[in-house]
Amino acid sequence: MAAVAAPMKRRDRNRNVFLAFPAIFWLGIFFIIPVLVVVLISFLTPVSGGDGGQLPFTLEHYNDAFDFFARRPIYSTIILRSIWISALTTVFCLLIGYPLAFFISTRKSPWVRNFALFLVIMPFWTNFLVRTYALKTIIAPEGVLGSLLNSLGLLQGSLDLLNTREAVIIGLVYSYLPYMVLPIYAAVEKFDFRFVEAGHDLGANDLSVFFRVVLPMTLPGVVAGVILVFIPTIGAFVTPDLLGGTQGLMISNLVQSQFRGSGANYPRGSALSVVLMMIVTVGVIIYLKYGDRETAK
Repeated sequence: MAAVAAPMKRRDRNRNVFLAFPAIFWLGIFFIIPVLVVVLISFLTPVSGGDGGQLPFTLEHYNDAFDFFARRPIYSTIILRSIWISALTTVFCLLIGYPLAFFISTRKSPWVRNFALFLVIMPFWTNFLVRTYALKTIIAPEGVLGSLLNSLGLLQGSLDLLNTREAVIIGLVYSYLPYMVLPIYAAVEKFDFRFVEAGHDLGANDLSVFFRVVLPMTLPGVVAGVILVFIPTIGAFVTPDLLGGTQGLMISNLVQSQFRGSGANYPRGSALSVVLMMIVTVGVIIYLKYGDRETAK
């Protein structure tokens, strides 16, 4: 039997590799090779004119990216700002998205649940750039929001919100809130509310039941939502470019500036891109470690 099983396992393994070959080929050509090229360029010396790099290899661009102890840090300040803005966006999305997902999942009427989910995903039907421009019009100094606040007597003069970090956070929360709601909704929908009743029968109050029963059992959805929001927002380009100005500049805008204009520096831009990939990789590792606990159990 063992002699027969070994060739069968080998044949199944070869078939699996054959089935995975198109995906492996696609990822190798359009992901792995470009990433390796970016990593290689990040160690090169800039050329005059900024187009590409040349030998010798250098770590100067990584020193620039991590200039925390410089007299006037530039790149590390923008990196930390990007992490801070992404973290705040993730927190706000969680604070808004968790109760919203809980509310939707606890509706008894399937029609109400489906309609609420439709409203959550409806912004995806509109182009991201169009939605960002629409939000820019709303929060502009003489925009809809400023006019409304003035008419209610809550504001005197123009609304000084555009071209600030706050505007970037508002835009990112508006754009990525569905990415938080949907995985939490999927986790809460599978939650057995008899555990809540059992907790109350054992003398626990609502707060204790939430933190000791509900939150731990829906944590996979929370972790998935946090990663799905944090990773794309830290690399956001359009929102900080249109809503943030110089005050809301993030690392993707900084990378773009290194590949354009007369002062282009491909190796420095590549090094900053590698730093961004490292931050994203850390987020993915956290998700793989803590985001699939329910399946592991």
